[in-house]
Amino acid sequence: MAETVIGRPTGKRRRASAFAYLGSLTRLVNRPAARIAGSRLLPFWSVVRHRGRRSGRTYATPVAARRTADGFAIPLAFGETADWCRNVIAAGGGVVRWSGRDYTVSDPRIVDAERAVAAFHPLQRPFLHLLGIRRVLLVRDAR
Repeated sequence: MAETVIGRPTGKRRRASAFAYLGSLTRLVNRPAARIAGSRLLPFWSVVRHRGRRSGRTYATPVAARRTADGFAIPLAFGETADWCRNVIAAGGGVVRWSGRDYTVSDPRIVDAERAVAAFHPLQRPFLHLLGIRRVLLVRDAR
C-alpha cells in the first residue's frame, strides 16, 4: 500500500511566491503612482524614465528625489541593484519628471547617503537613516 506524504512547501518555494506577490503588488502600485509622481502636488516624488539594458523598452519608475544645485539626489531604497538604477547607470542618464517638468539627466553616480544628506531637507534626513537607506544616486542636469 502506498503512503501519501503531505509536506510543507520548501523555503525556496515560499520565497518564490513572496517575490511573485511583491512583483504583482509593485506593478499594481507603480501605474497609479507614476501618474501622480512628478507632479507639482507631490514635489518629493518623481518619475525616472529609463531604457531597459537588454530589452530596449522605455520604463517609468516612481522614486523619491530631491532637487540639488546641479541635478537630483535619489535615495536607493531598494539598493543599487534595482533595475531602474542599473538601467540609468548603463545608459549614462535618463529623464526625471519632477514638479511637473522633465529634466534630462546624465552622469549618474552612486554615493554614500552621508555624502548626499545635505541635499535633503533637515526634516527628511532622519528618514534616510530610519529607512536604512545607505546609498544615493546622484544625477546631473544634462547641458
